[in-house]
Amino acid sequence: MITIADVEDAQRTWGDGIVKIATAHSNGGNYVEIATKHVEDLYAYDLSEVLFKPTMASIDQFRPTFESALSYFVASNGVCEEDSGFAIKGWTAVRFENSGIIINESNAIAMGNYFFTGEDGADTKVEYTFGYIRDSSSNLRIVLHHSSLPASS
Repeated sequence: MITIADVEDAQRTWGDGIVKIATAHSNGGNYVEIATKHVEDLYAYDLSEVLFKPTMASIDQFRPTFESALSYFVASNGVCEEDSGFAIKGWTAVRFENSGIIINESNAIAMGNYFFTGEDGADTKVEYTFGYIRDSSSNLRIVLHHSSLPASS
């Protein structure tokens, strides 16, 4: 059975991964390798169809493949021309605030806001919905990721 703590741990791992990618990019490290592992370990592209709608994608709005997801995060493989590498924007922290979590026997869905802290200390608020399944090692893997900027008033 998936627990709320499992979902929160998966969210923390995802956010820490984004910061690790950004830090490696800033320090001249192998950020593409880190991002590749991030997508391989946290998304279920090898297990299932993945529904991924990134925040800053408008031409290639949906990322149904591993390669298109990696392109969104680090813009290293030329798969989606519009990408500039969301995960290499210098993020120093990621914080989730869940509006709600629905847990079933084999999956979980979480929705809320997450906040990306930039190098200047300012937060960027993004709305998200993540769906998770368990893999054969009992790790939660993302099968649904929808992000968008809040509507302006």
